[in-house]
Amino acid sequence: MSTSTWDAPSLTTRFDEVRAHTERLAAPLSPEDQTVQSMPDVSPTKWHRAHVTWFFETFVLDGNEPGFRPFQDRYWFLFNSYYESVGPRYSRPDRGLVTRPGAHDVGLYRGNVDERVRELVATLDEGALEKLTATIELGFHHEQQHQELLLMDIKHVLSRNPLEPVYAGRPHEPVEPDPMGWVEVEGGLVEVGHEGAGFSFDNELPRHRQWLEPYRLADRLVTNAEWLEFMADGGYERPELWLSDGIARVRAEGWRSPLYWVEHDGVWLEHTLHGTWPVNPGLPVGHVSFYEAEAFATWAGKRLPTEGEWEHAVVADGQADAAHSGGNLADLEHYHPGPAGPACDGHRLRQVYGDCWEWTASAYHPYPGFHPPAGAIGEYNGKFMSNQMVLRGGCALTSPAHARLTYRNFFPHGSRWALTGVRLADGGAPRPTPGEVA
Repeated sequence: MSTSTWDAPSLTTRFDEVRAHTERLAAPLSPEDQTVQSMPDVSPTKWHRAHVTWFFETFVLDGNEPGFRPFQDRYWFLFNSYYESVGPRYSRPDRGLVTRPGAHDVGLYRGNVDERVRELVATLDEGALEKLTATIELGFHHEQQHQELLLMDIKHVLSRNPLEPVYAGRPHEPVEPDPMGWVEVEGGLVEVGHEGAGFSFDNELPRHRQWLEPYRLADRLVTNAEWLEFMADGGYERPELWLSDGIARVRAEGWRSPLYWVEHDGVWLEHTLHGTWPVNPGLPVGHVSFYEAEAFATWAGKRLPTEGEWEHAVVADGQADAAHSGGNLADLEHYHPGPAGPACDGHRLRQVYGDCWEWTASAYHPYPGFHPPAGAIGEYNGKFMSNQMVLRGGCALTSPAHARLTYRNFFPHGSRWALTGVRLADGGAPRPTPGEVA
């Protein structure tokens, strides 16, 4: 949903910016890199490039472009993701088996659709353009989602290569964690959800009231050093810390550390987009599932915040505007979580936007009064409101123009390939446990 105002030149400029950034992200990758699918959750880079193009062709050009014809009939089948009402689609786990069209051919597809979208925007009358603008802007944010996924996915692909290839980014200097602080929040009857001007997804609406008891939020994310303590204390072997489904997953898949960590000669190493390095103790732990986040919080004598608590605490701390709160987002091109550093500008919470998506204790369900849009666009979010947990805040792979206070990301409980981390909460006075993070 958008309440933004665009004219044809500004819409075209933004279109070109978003589309060009996807190509910049793909540029360091060979055609072979762009074809690999390393697990069912991962999509090949060239598929991401093609799918976001299919989105513009399907939802912008079709029905609006005079004499519309698809660039290639079978592309609609290959590059549809999950839009049942649009038609059949190719099996997601088998995307890596499609060697044709290749990366170059996908580039030709992108160029053709780009040219046609520009021409359409330039020729529509004011009323028709106004009607179509919300869908085009949705396409911008959809592509930014896939830019983030492209980076998450290629990280997993390259992690399977024994040559340990580097994609991009710069490593942080080794750093020790600073003490974790706590921010008291009064709670009460608060409002959450998107309001005012600017873009939001439909799942951020409607704005509504929630009652929150007083609580505390950790002022930074959980670090690698703290996670190493959890591991050393048998965190992955102690069923009393875990949800039943969680410990079953641990045992079935042999988890003993975050994804991308491997122990070599007694030293823990971590695969990153800029190579494989010793685990940096002062950086936020990343690539942990909801199950792991919840088990760590239990071990620490704490809990995960609800999404309402997270959003209200950020507002109370004066950081409602992501654009003016800084954060380690993709524009810094570290492509990896960074150290918390000192709080700035009178704020108390650190690492609110960027570094790692933060697991919350909230299931991904509709807000009271939510109604998905009519038609195929209504499949964008609403159909996934089951068996998922909400994450907040963005990560080091998120575009700055894509991060915002009310953004509701969501993943299944066991997902680890996304760049996800942990911020702790409690209801006031901590309850002491052997592993407590004070």
